[in-house]
Amino acid sequence: MNALERMKENLRQEIREAVLRAGLAAEEELPEVVLEVPREKSHGDLATNMAMQLARIAKKNPRQIAEAIVDGMNRDRVAVREIHIAGPGFINFFIDRSHLREVLVEIGRAGDAYGRSSAGNGEKVLVEFVSVNPTGSLHLGHARGAAIGDVLCNVLEAAGYDVTREYYINDAGNQIRNMTLSLEARYREALGRKVDFPEDGYRGQDIVDLGKRLAEEEGDRLLSLDEEERFAWIRRYGLNRLLEGIKKDLKEYRVQFDSWFSEQSLHDSGSVQESVEELTRRGQTYEQDGALWLKSSQFGDDKDRVLVKQDGSYTYITPDIAYHRNKYNRGFDRIVDIFGADHHGYVPRMKAAMAALGFDVDKMTFLITQMVKLYQGGELVKMSKRTGKAITLAELMEEVGVDATRYFFASRGPDSHLDFDMDLAVSQSNENPVFYVQYAHARINSVFRRAGEQGMEVKLDPDSLSALQEEAEFDLLQKLAEFPEEIATAAKQMAPHRMVRYLYDLATQLQSYYNAYRVIQEDERLTRARLSLLLGVAQVLKSGLRMIGVSAPEQM
Repeated sequence: MNALERMKENLRQEIREAVLRAGLAAEEELPEVVLEVPREKSHGDLATNMAMQLARIAKKNPRQIAEAIVDGMNRDRVAVREIHIAGPGFINFFIDRSHLREVLVEIGRAGDAYGRSSAGNGEKVLVEFVSVNPTGSLHLGHARGAAIGDVLCNVLEAAGYDVTREYYINDAGNQIRNMTLSLEARYREALGRKVDFPEDGYRGQDIVDLGKRLAEEEGDRLLSLDEEERFAWIRRYGLNRLLEGIKKDLKEYRVQFDSWFSEQSLHDSGSVQESVEELTRRGQTYEQDGALWLKSSQFGDDKDRVLVKQDGSYTYITPDIAYHRNKYNRGFDRIVDIFGADHHGYVPRMKAAMAALGFDVDKMTFLITQMVKLYQGGELVKMSKRTGKAITLAELMEEVGVDATRYFFASRGPDSHLDFDMDLAVSQSNENPVFYVQYAHARINSVFRRAGEQGMEVKLDPDSLSALQEEAEFDLLQKLAEFPEEIATAAKQMAPHRMVRYLYDLATQLQSYYNAYRVIQEDERLTRARLSLLLGVAQVLKSGLRMIGVSAPEQM
């Protein structure tokens, strides 16, 4: 708990005691004391709506309640300069911000660990994201989900959750059959054989290239195998090579997984059949028209769903039910699925299936990422100039860099549509948000180099911090003090984009401060204090950029 958090907790406690002293509510009736940062600086540093919350309980006008709370507060116990009552009963607090200087000592002591907390209490969270069918390359929608998922995991870990990152490999079913048939067709083409390409085949360049590679490595040897053996060999080869490509792109994108979970393993272990049998045992299925149906409409789905078709094969949702049953059985406290926009209808089906199995569906969170539109030269980019096909993640990283790709994709909430301006992403100007934030970090380091050239040792100097007196300095100190709570809130709300916004706001405050005040000057004590302040800002910028998977350059 840092200086600001201690200040807030003391203030919450004093508000609670003032309510009790004024006889406005009994202890068991007390609502949670919520402190928020007002939008307008003139409304104070913190505000509470406790008076409005108590109106029904105290049976009084909120303004009268606010006056009673303020009159009953012992101001010696809290670091508050002024208290104002505003509007219908908001209580605005102007804190004694001199205590915020302690934050720099806390940052210096914690280093890279500053901002981390135990807010999550070690809660076990499984985050499944990307999970692209291994039938081709990663594209823009996948890239956005990968950035959001990875940043979310980083945020959850920093907030004290025990996180497992999982990629579900869809290595069974029709899509893999189509991939295999497509690859065999391209393999035969590469050998100069005439082929009829599968009607539902994959026509991407990656399958063409893989077919040529297979022909170079194996020649026509595979044609002598019987059909079943050849299909199994090409299936295994295609899966392995396409997964290698996906893993390579993800590694370059700075995304790692703890677990690669195979759909095929659910079939091989009998888990899919067990899941169907358990649903039947619970009375949640019925037979109709030769198929086996799940009574999903009884659990919030818009209609019942087929589990087993007339020919005895499973529908696509059945192994997914087995997979989510497996997630619950592994003992996770929370299960997070990050899907693309085309999975919106999937959510009520899976919730219904888990409810039918007797699981607590409140443990599940679904984040649906919306569409991405790519622009260059003011024009919508629909296809790659090189391949004539959809733009891949690898191409985008090559064009604008990993830093810009990750920053832009993580900058908006998953439920917002995203327009990705490729020209903006590569521009070295303040209009480019990733450049702007990185430049703030680089600018601080240029000050440190200049100080070193003048014979100064750049280090935290606690004894000089009382020289920090400017309003802009206290604004920066308060922003630094908010970092741990910002991480905890982003984790609780499953809102990783909050971290991007926080970093941009911190960079904006730093740039304004740098333009208004000289750091290195004749007053040696003030210089040491301001260098200490910049050390704190640099540390938080570096930690925050690392959290969103973006580099923190010292020179630009």
